[in-house]
Amino acid sequence: MKNSSGTQSIGYILKGYPRISETFISNEILLLEQCGFRLRLFPMRHPREDFCHDSVRQIRARVDYLPTELLLDLPRLLLPNIFLAVKQPALFKHGLSLAHKRYRRTANLATFKHLLQAGYLCNTHLFKDNSISHLHGHFAHSPTSVTMFAALLSGKSFSFTAHAKDIYTSNEEQLREKIRLAEFVVTCTEYNRRYLEKIAEGLNTPIHCIYHGIDLKLFSPTTDHRKCSPPYKLLTVARMTEKKGLPTLYRALRILKDKGLSFQHTLIGDGDDKDKILRLINDLKLQSECSCLGTRTHSEVLKQFEDSDLFVLACEIARNGDRDGIPNVLVESLAMGVPALSTTVSAVPEILIHNRSGITVTPSEPETMAANIEEILHNRDLREKIIQGGTQHTREHFNNRTLVAALGDIFQQQLERNRKTATPS
Repeated sequence: MKNSSGTQSIGYILKGYPRISETFISNEILLLEQCGFRLRLFPMRHPREDFCHDSVRQIRARVDYLPTELLLDLPRLLLPNIFLAVKQPALFKHGLSLAHKRYRRTANLATFKHLLQAGYLCNTHLFKDNSISHLHGHFAHSPTSVTMFAALLSGKSFSFTAHAKDIYTSNEEQLREKIRLAEFVVTCTEYNRRYLEKIAEGLNTPIHCIYHGIDLKLFSPTTDHRKCSPPYKLLTVARMTEKKGLPTLYRALRILKDKGLSFQHTLIGDGDDKDKILRLINDLKLQSECSCLGTRTHSEVLKQFEDSDLFVLACEIARNGDRDGIPNVLVESLAMGVPALSTTVSAVPEILIHNRSGITVTPSEPETMAANIEEILHNRDLREKIIQGGTQHTREHFNNRTLVAALGDIFQQQLERNRKTATPS
C-alpha cells in the first residue's frame, strides 16, 4: 500500500538504534518509507556496535537521540520540562500524576525518567515539528512508557509494538494501562496476542498480530541441504542469555559426541552469559567441536546458513519470565532451506510446525534434543519433508513486504482519523 496522508509523519520511539539484534525494526522502518510513510526516529540509546546492516544505510528518516541517563543528563532533561510545565501546566500535572501512580505500583524511579524524556521529546521536537501526527513505541516497556507520556503531554495519538521480554517481564497493571491508553497494539505472534488480550480483557483497544517476516529475496535457498554427511555442520545464532537455553544445547552436543557423531557446531552471538558458556564448553570438553564467533553481520550469517546442515536453537523460559517469541533466525533458516530444530516454548511452534516445517522438542531436555538432532541428520525422508515444508511456510506467512504493508494499512487508518479530527468540520 502507498501512504496518502500528505505531510503527516510518525514518530518512532526506540530503545536503541541501530541494533544488530533488531534488524526487524530497521527493515520495518525502511519498508514503511518505501510505502511512502514519513518517519522521525527518537532512540533512547546510541548503538552498542560499531557497524550496522546495509538496510540501515538506506533509511532516510531523521534520527534524534533522547537523553539517556537520569543523573548524568538531568540538566538537559530538566530545562525543557520546566518550559513545558509553564506552557502546559494542566497536561504536565496530568503526566506527573500518572507517573506517580505508576511509581507506586513498582517503586521504579525509571518512571520519572521516562516522563522527563517525554517532556524533552515534546518541547524539543514534537512542538517544533507539526507534521508528527502519531507516535509509536517499539517494545512495550521503557520505549512505550516514553511514548505514552509524550502522547499525553502533546495531545497526540500513540500505539506500540510488543515483542517478547518486554511483555513477560512487565507488570501486568502497567501493561494494561498502556493498552488502555493506546489507539492500537501490534505484536509479533499469536501466542503474544492471546496473552495481551487476556491482560486487556474488557478494553476496546485493537490488538493485531503481525509477524516480523524477512526479506525472501535475501534469504532464499542457494544450496541443496537435502543431503548431508559427517562431519555435520550445526549452526546456532543466539544471544548468550538464559532464555536461549545454550547449556541444554551443549549438553546435547556432548551426548552426540559420546555416541561417536562427527560434527562441528558454530555459535554466532554475544551476551552477558559469554564467560559462563565458554566455561561450559571447556568443562564438557567440546573445544574441538564448538566455536563461538561473536556478533556477525547479516552477510556473514548468510554464509554460515549456506554451509550448515542443521540450525538448532534451545529456547526456554528464563527464571524472570523472559522468553522468545519467534526468533527471526528460525524464519531465516527455513527460508534458506536449512532444516531447523527448536523447542515448544512460546510461539516457536508457529514457525516450526512439528514434523511439517521443522522439529520441536520439550525445553531443557538435552537427551531429547540430541536424539532429534541425530534423527534429522540421518533420516533423509524426514529431512526432505521439513526442508520443503519450511520453505513453503516462510513464503506463505513470513514475507516482510506483505506484513509491513499490513502494518502500513493500520498506520494509514490512524493518520486518516487524526487528519479528520484536526480538520474543522
